[in-house]
Amino acid sequence: MFSSKPPEGGRLPIAAWGVAGLVVLAVILGLVFATRHKSQAPPNTIQPLAAYAAELPLSQLAMSESTSLSGGKSTFIDGHIQNSGPQTVSGVTVQVIFRNDEAMPPQVETLPLSLVRTREPYIDTQPVSAAPLKRGDQRDFRLIFESIPGNWNTQMPEIHIISVDTK
Repeated sequence: MFSSKPPEGGRLPIAAWGVAGLVVLAVILGLVFATRHKSQAPPNTIQPLAAYAAELPLSQLAMSESTSLSGGKSTFIDGHIQNSGPQTVSGVTVQVIFRNDEAMPPQVETLPLSLVRTREPYIDTQPVSAAPLKRGDQRDFRLIFESIPGNWNTQMPEIHIISVDTK
């Protein structure tokens, strides 16, 4: 009877809403910065050569194709790489540039270089990190492409070494 009435509507004070809003804003900003990646060049942008690329000459380049039973076609570029530099190489990323005879930009594929591990009963590859290239080492490699542009001029594409991991 003489007791005070409870506040009507059960409203939260404005300060509580302000604190809750700041917490939500901090969480959103934290997620944005946590998922933010270094800006990457567009996929068809040709990247500059890696500083160590001159120490990794590529030779004996050859192309081949294979068709699967399901009708898919794979294109392979096989070659030879040598580490003529002073460091051990544990990773190589290449850009392969498929040019065309039209006035269109080339298709650029960026992928890790895979070393040939075995040739029998079939060619099996592994990443460079599984068998790093020490100074003076030479190995065969294989690049595999599942799709190549229809307007590609069928000439041997350019292969640029754009990233090298060394130890």
